Amino acid sequence: MKLFLASNNTHKATEFSALAARGGQPVEIISAREVGGMPPVVEDAGTFVGNARKKAQALQARLGDAWVLADDSGLCVAALGGGPGVESANYAGPGADDAANLTKLRAALSAVPDNKRAAFFCCVLVLAGPGGAEHVFEGRCEGRLLREPRGTTGFGYDPLFVPEGETRSLAEMGAVAKNLLSHRARAWAALVAGMDKRAFERMSG
Repeated sequence: MKLFLASNNTHKATEFSALAARGGQPVEIISAREVGGMPPVVEDAGTFVGNARKKAQALQARLGDAWVLADDSGLCVAALGGGPGVESANYAGPGADDAANLTKLRAALSAVPDNKRAAFFCCVLVLAGPGGAEHVFEGRCEGRLLREPRGTTGFGYDPLFVPEGETRSLAEMGAVAKNLLSHRARAWAALVAGMDKRAFERMSG
């Protein structure tokens, strides 16, 4: 089946494609970038679910009776009261890049001791289909934050985040290892558990 990803982020499309291939799901992930780009969406719902739903609905309105997958994800830091959370992508301001977001986060946590740097990545997936069909799935990756970025792979906050039980940052682990335990991988696993192979085949029409 074709699953249209409500994102222009090529990293996300690559990750979801790898997750589907590894799990043997009969799914082709097609980025919004390949179908004219993602329509403008104001991500002001205040929750991961709400923002993901807005993105899914925006792309589906353009494509019609297609199955659309939208994700909203972010880093939630205990010492920051759960922030940056839904504001993770624009933590340093509208249009901020990864480097700016990392710099702001490091500054915000500069006085936080090592034993108080717990955080988790959260990913919420909204799978929207014809006739108003909607399924919601969530994945989390618990861990802690480093003081200095480490690693050159991954994106976003990956260089600062060390998953629970690991000594490497996500950016040091490489795509294959990351896809075994990331928040996005766990959300995808929840989706697969909720939508078995026959369900994917039915969705293919």
